[in-house]
Amino acid sequence: MSLRDKVSLVTGAARGIGKEIALTVAGEGSDVAICDLSSEELGGVCDQIKSLGRRSLSIECDVRNSAQVERMLEILLDKLGRIDILINNAGITRDSLLVRMKESDWDDVLTVNLKGTFNCTKAVVPSMMKQRWGRIINIASVIGLIGNAGQANYAASKAGIIGFTKSMARELASRQITVNAIAPGFIQSDMTARLPDEQRQKMISQIPLGKTGAPRDVAHVALFLAREEASYITGQVIQVDGGMAI
Repeated sequence: MSLRDKVSLVTGAARGIGKEIALTVAGEGSDVAICDLSSEELGGVCDQIKSLGRRSLSIECDVRNSAQVERMLEILLDKLGRIDILINNAGITRDSLLVRMKESDWDDVLTVNLKGTFNCTKAVVPSMMKQRWGRIINIASVIGLIGNAGQANYAASKAGIIGFTKSMARELASRQITVNAIAPGFIQSDMTARLPDEQRQKMISQIPLGKTGAPRDVAHVALFLAREEASYITGQVIQVDGGMAI
């Protein structure tokens, strides 16, 4: 198993892409701590990880709150002993055209998506620097690369994550910590399931491969970036979008 003896933290892991990533890295031997706002759903994911023979820890945490994030890391280090891999996946949308967008919708999306990534990264970096090894994988979006009408807040947050990724890659490279981003396209999820069928079909028509992606498509890329084979890759944005943003 390529991640044996490693410990991973996956944020926003109660469902969707985060859940799939947590189960995928566990399947490769990593012990996994997971966090989200829903403790009930986290418990089920935690049980699935344990059924794979790995240690697991579920922590209810609001990534917007730096004190909660720091407390989460304290619990993780106490129970699992170390932190090797961070997957910053927690994120929300509050879609609206700019002229109708509430200031709170702008603030909520930027705070969860971008500040949450900052909080979690800042919390794990001291441990990774001390052990001189780490993997930080940020879940961005193709919307952060190409923009989208009605998603100015989401696009800004994900573009911010991409810039943050590149800056952190430069800061942490000397300590053998790699920092990369994954930019998913139209992936099957709770968020995309709520789209009207007409809007869904319009989006699919813009994808060269002519289909949506699945959470496992993103999880497999995250697994690769977490493995030793990706040790010479840092500061990169890997699109998992069926060609949507060619």
